[in-house]
Amino acid sequence: MKIKKIAALGAVVGVVLAGAGLASSASAEPVSNSYAIVGSDTLQDSMNALSNGTTVSGASVRILAAGQTVGNFDAFGSAAIQTKPGGVYFARPNGSGSGRDALRASVSGANWSVANNATPARVITNQVDVARSSSGPGTNANADGRLLYVPYARDAVAYAYKGGTAAWANLTQAQLKQIYDGTITSIDGVPVTPRLPQAGSGTRTFFLNALGYSGSAPTAPAVNDTGNTTPENDATVLGDNQIIPFSVANWVAQANNVSGVNTVAAAPAVQLGSPVAGQVPFTGTAPNLVPSSGFYSNTTFGRDTYLIVERAKVQSSFTYTGAPAFDPVLAGLVDSSKTTSFTNFSTAPFAPGAVKRKFGFLAPLSTAPISAYAAG
Repeated sequence: MKIKKIAALGAVVGVVLAGAGLASSASAEPVSNSYAIVGSDTLQDSMNALSNGTTVSGASVRILAAGQTVGNFDAFGSAAIQTKPGGVYFARPNGSGSGRDALRASVSGANWSVANNATPARVITNQVDVARSSSGPGTNANADGRLLYVPYARDAVAYAYKGGTAAWANLTQAQLKQIYDGTITSIDGVPVTPRLPQAGSGTRTFFLNALGYSGSAPTAPAVNDTGNTTPENDATVLGDNQIIPFSVANWVAQANNVSGVNTVAAAPAVQLGSPVAGQVPFTGTAPNLVPSSGFYSNTTFGRDTYLIVERAKVQSSFTYTGAPAFDPVLAGLVDSSKTTSFTNFSTAPFAPGAVKRKFGFLAPLSTAPISAYAAG
């Protein structure tokens, strides 16, 4: 989904407290004067709002890095991006896994490339500072790991569908598994075609793991989806009688018109189904949808989301041979106790947490960072 940037506020420092009146509008790809952020489509809209400036919470809020702008790069757009002034152009990371791997390459100095992207492999050392991730480290979690997953917000994954009957609104986990296995090919007499978002999507991986598929890149036998390049969280990609996983937070944000593009309104025949018995993904009517805490707290389909950083840069107590220097400014950007950080979830209108709520997120279940391997 190609989300346009929210227009930046004027010269400000930290989080700005002011009146109201900022609307969303298109702007060019960001230029970072400090740090570059890439990765998950699921988190990009709220991060765009926080890094470029927004008043959706009733106060003017913008996150800066010691007075410098932060570049938050969308998951979709031009094939190549330049994250730092004078830096190399390299393939755009197009999802959680892709963003994580770009951060790893930025740390390690390894070549970076993206499947199905014509941009040649590049060395991107120090070109990525933060990766947005809609899933945790999984089996890469490790007490001595050199990456750090810092909780950002709570989301949940449901499924969007077009067509079908009333029975399509409440497909169980078991039914969804059979649909993606190919053993269920119709529901209520209506043929069903399962779809998946792009291969680098954290939502794709999370959804398939929730259904019971395993591995770091799980696959579903019944899906052969346009070379695995379908944009995530885009309701307009669905044809008749198709289903696809969808971030509930992204659905809420789009329907509430706080995202730059509203694919939910552009595809009125598409609906959001619930795989959790007795729970709906959200309540209310657009543009005032509210995420359902019961659905988000589900241990199978609810998920904490993260910002990934190089651990030694944000934890002064963590060192190793060749470790980078501690960076107090970057550390402050992922310190949830500060209202000047991306990971804050305070409820005051001037706090980043209030902005994230408008984008369909709830507070993460845990604020404890998780360390992980830098590679593998």
